[in-house]
Amino acid sequence: MNKKVVIIGCGNVGMSYAYALLNQKTNVQELVLIDLNKERIIGEAMDLNHCLAFAPTKMTIKAGDYKDCKDAQIVCIAAGANQNPGETRMDLIHKNSKIFKSIIKEVMDNGFDGIFLIATNPLDIMTYITWKYSGLPTSRVIGSGTSLDTARLRYMIGDKLNFNPKNVHAYVIGEHGDSEFVPWSNVNIGLQNINDFLDNSEKEQIYIDVRDAAYDIINRKGATCYGIGMCLVRITNAILGDENSIITVSTYDEKNDVYVSVPAVLNSTGVRNRIYVKLNEEETEKLQHSIDVIRAAIESIEDFKK
Repeated sequence: MNKKVVIIGCGNVGMSYAYALLNQKTNVQELVLIDLNKERIIGEAMDLNHCLAFAPTKMTIKAGDYKDCKDAQIVCIAAGANQNPGETRMDLIHKNSKIFKSIIKEVMDNGFDGIFLIATNPLDIMTYITWKYSGLPTSRVIGSGTSLDTARLRYMIGDKLNFNPKNVHAYVIGEHGDSEFVPWSNVNIGLQNINDFLDNSEKEQIYIDVRDAAYDIINRKGATCYGIGMCLVRITNAILGDENSIITVSTYDEKNDVYVSVPAVLNSTGVRNRIYVKLNEEETEKLQHSIDVIRAAIESIEDFKK
């Protein structure tokens, strides 16, 4: 299959993803931009093409339409209403579920048979909706999930303790939202347990800062985009490079019939498998609470009411 990525929704998130793809060494051969504002994405494609002389890899970039989804390996949906100051991710559910229904129909009607990568909030619910409307196997519908929250966590721990974030082995799991949590019992720096470096109050403050980071950024600059753009590239590279890499993405939990983030192995088939995370009793309760929050949100959508 052509190593082609289509981005639907070219606002702050979509274009941050596109620009990050262009700046990193990837396997992407063709990048297609789709947006309601057709003139704007023609301009965006022109602007990106003018970077190619200095880009690390050769890539074809163009403004397109839904017909371009037919032979794409990844279709990333970053379309939808933005989270405004004072709003939670869940406040967007009814606006964005309607937008997604029409987008996914257009994509599937044009013969798409690749992998959906979802970046729109509320992330876990939009990923579930994509699976339901598309009819694709769950392994080929992936949400960016808590990959961004995990990146924030590793940065904040590394910043506080003066370690490279790449050597901080920690994950945020659960909902990409207010019920997410850090399973601290699994956090290590190198092979040394985090409790040797941080006390409970320090860990709690880092968790709060990670959970509320999006609100803080939105209040200050109106949107978050660079972090998620880089996370989407990391997920894309894992898929196109057939890496079998472990990333915290939103994947299907068959037992609870929800999409929720835990570490998962990603390769060219999508989600190879989810990784079992051993949790203590408190962490198990937090994960179940997060699942319950997502489940209730899904059940509030008219199309899925029983």
